[in-house]
Amino acid sequence: MTPTPQFTAQARESIGALSASRIREVANAGLGLPDVLPFWFGESDEVTPAFIREAAIASLQRGETFYSHNLGLPELRSAIGQYTHQLHPQYSADAWAARVAVTAGGVNGLMLASQLIVNPGDDVVVVTPAWPNLVAQPHIMGAAVRTFDLQPDAAGLWQLDVPRLLESITRNTRMLIVNAPNNPTGWTLSRPEQQALLDHCRRTGTWILADEVYERLYFAGHAAPSFLDLATPDDRVVVAHSFSKSFLMTGWRLGWLVLPPALLDAAGKLLEFNTSCSPVFTQRAAVLALERGEEVTPRLVAHLRQCRDTLVPLLQAVPGVHVATPLGGMYAFFRLEGHTDCLDTAKRLVREAGIGLAPGSAFGPGGAGWLRWCFASRDTARLEEGVARLRRWLQL
Repeated sequence: MTPTPQFTAQARESIGALSASRIREVANAGLGLPDVLPFWFGESDEVTPAFIREAAIASLQRGETFYSHNLGLPELRSAIGQYTHQLHPQYSADAWAARVAVTAGGVNGLMLASQLIVNPGDDVVVVTPAWPNLVAQPHIMGAAVRTFDLQPDAAGLWQLDVPRLLESITRNTRMLIVNAPNNPTGWTLSRPEQQALLDHCRRTGTWILADEVYERLYFAGHAAPSFLDLATPDDRVVVAHSFSKSFLMTGWRLGWLVLPPALLDAAGKLLEFNTSCSPVFTQRAAVLALERGEEVTPRLVAHLRQCRDTLVPLLQAVPGVHVATPLGGMYAFFRLEGHTDCLDTAKRLVREAGIGLAPGSAFGPGGAGWLRWCFASRDTARLEEGVARLRRWLQL
């Protein structure tokens, strides 16, 4: 009898090589421990506003439990178009709506963008430290991913060396991925920096994938600078957004892409093969979130400013802590003198101090030695208690 060949059951090599989430690794270390203050995940501890939740409930009660259009409900795409027009009035609401694809969260939109654009072997550059998904997604598509690190200045503010980045982007570079305002550093692109990147990528034919989910969580104006203010509809620019952050809807898994019109049909095809569509009842809730968004987002940003202005000075007063005031987002990114192994430090802080932070190495080699503290807390007293626990731990 011919022996049956033995094959190992395993995923594709590129998938097996993906790193597990170090944020989850720290969170798992804290599971079951009493009295841990969790600041590790990138979300507010405030629930979605009642009027948004009630819109979803009303949709379900109407029996809206069926499939919808791949690209999203026309009503939602129209509402996104109106919202985008209010922020970026150079094009009409209808023109913006015609470029929108509704996705199952910002992360799904970003993955779709890589599926739309990236071929195996393509050169892709990601500005880091960054949310690890931004590096993993083109890697999953078989790209050759290079990272380009932001650098902290003497005050701890992170900066982008634009000329050096431009030197690294050639005609062989398929895509540049930029997240600004940035998770985890709070760094934000200036308008001149955006223009320089766009002009260069026009010359090289490089796509720009801009993760702008924190656009409204910005402390120096109504909204952070966006590539949508500079790019034409035909530019090789894709912008990803999400309802998670600015509308307190993390668990709803709903986002959108703004695409060149030439990509829209292909995006609809990919949505069919990924999720088919987003649930109708979540889309109905999102329509109301956009229509009444000014009841949510400005209040949220004002509270996040209060949280930032509570946490950062307290951290700066702790001996050995180096942290700058972020311009956007919901994170303080800091380092502790004498604690270079941030993953080990984060695990120790969970076990020994009851503080749950994200290790900076989760966001790429450029974040090694740093820690991320999500300050999106309903009660600033929790932030104060967290810093008090950090002080006591450092004094042990």
